Amino acid sequence: MDASAMAKQKSAFDVIKGYFLDFKVLKDCKLEYWTVQVINLLDSLAYFAFLNIAVVFLSETMGFSDIKAGYIFTVFTISTTLLLFVSGFVTDSLGIKKAMYLAMALLLIARGGIVICGFFPNMPYRSTLMWPLFLLLAPGSAMVQTIFQAAVRRYTSNRARSAGFSMWYLVMNIGAALGGFAIDFVRLTLKLDNTWIVNIGVFTGVLCTILTVLFIRNELQVLAPGEKPEVEEEATEKKTPWQILCEVVSQSAFWRFLVLVSCVIGVRAVFLYMALLQPKYWLRVIGENAPMGLFQAINPVLIVVGLILFIPLANKFNIYKMLIFGGMISSISLFALVVPWRWFSNDIATAYTMMTVTQLVILSIGEIIWSPKLQEYTAAVAPPGQEGSYLGMSLLPYFIAKTFIGLLSGHMLLRFCPEGIQPQILTGTLPFWRSPEAMWLILGAFAIFGLVIAMVFKRWLTFGVKLDPVRDASVAH
Repeated sequence: MDASAMAKQKSAFDVIKGYFLDFKVLKDCKLEYWTVQVINLLDSLAYFAFLNIAVVFLSETMGFSDIKAGYIFTVFTISTTLLLFVSGFVTDSLGIKKAMYLAMALLLIARGGIVICGFFPNMPYRSTLMWPLFLLLAPGSAMVQTIFQAAVRRYTSNRARSAGFSMWYLVMNIGAALGGFAIDFVRLTLKLDNTWIVNIGVFTGVLCTILTVLFIRNELQVLAPGEKPEVEEEATEKKTPWQILCEVVSQSAFWRFLVLVSCVIGVRAVFLYMALLQPKYWLRVIGENAPMGLFQAINPVLIVVGLILFIPLANKFNIYKMLIFGGMISSISLFALVVPWRWFSNDIATAYTMMTVTQLVILSIGEIIWSPKLQEYTAAVAPPGQEGSYLGMSLLPYFIAKTFIGLLSGHMLLRFCPEGIQPQILTGTLPFWRSPEAMWLILGAFAIFGLVIAMVFKRWLTFGVKLDPVRDASVAH
């Protein structure tokens, strides 16, 4: 081997070695951070399994129509978003451990009630009980989200924060993938009722509570060697949720942030479509044997693989640019569902399966880039101690979008993808503006429009926020 070849081989080795050495910043994280990630894994498994089967459960097991199933699911989603306005302040006020106890207790009561209704078809008023039980899921689900946001911020050092948020998102997607596989395992392999999928959340809720008791012991900000706290931690009395709220709404940075999150509503809503529209869409254009769980698992599996590669690179790029770039890729993914299905195959089931896989792959590539950056952007904007509050209050635009989409979801299915639509698709007698393709075209255009606004007003939206990569001082010297 000549000297030139040896030099190239050494250079390649150094690049690979340096790539994996970038993971070393996670050594700053203590036991509490890794405990939160285990809880994140278990809760994500239960949450996504339930989320992706909820409308099917309401129709198949509980007997609700498309429209009523959409309304009940909307009660859960908009209540969760509405309560996020409050749960951030409650999380910051109670602290991570006490907030986790309260969240898990609420989830266990609600999930347990839904399971009982599902297992006993002759139970009186069980259909009526679905409304308050889905509503009761909301406060627990909202608190879990703000707890994870605050915990990752608290249990990572400044230099490990980008990798810490990416790792949190990685673990969440592992749980989401397991949730998807659990759906097909229960429905297609074990041939069990959808209620067993909901029951997973009862078991994980108990395990998460036990982990909290045993391993979350302190809530001090983690600092790397040489780092100084951004605000001196003093033994002062905790502020009330109302005091925190008044401080947040008085900050001009918060209002710019609120506009930014409004611009990415269309991208975030794609994941709402995966729960509200796509499960029944798959059953109606592919057939009853459509592997819904596998489809739901494709996205998180790709996220897991992509983030393993992306975590060491995550802190090398401007947060805002990556947020917009990734969001645009995810928005474009919906157009894979707009093209004529015969481009993929003459068999309708095969064609729509290939269209779905293509859409999910493109969606996932974009999500790997933008979604962790949105969480990191929140941490960059929020003052220390107000991370949960910023997350909660910033969801006002998403609350409006969830309400609008949720209430329309059943109507959209009836117009664009009703039961028995497959013969019309096969014969080509279905007008475009009554087809599923028209639905995805409208939703894709909505997502892209918001990102265009964010690009036009970039200078104002990023004013005063440090969004460029933070370099390790030891590397810089």
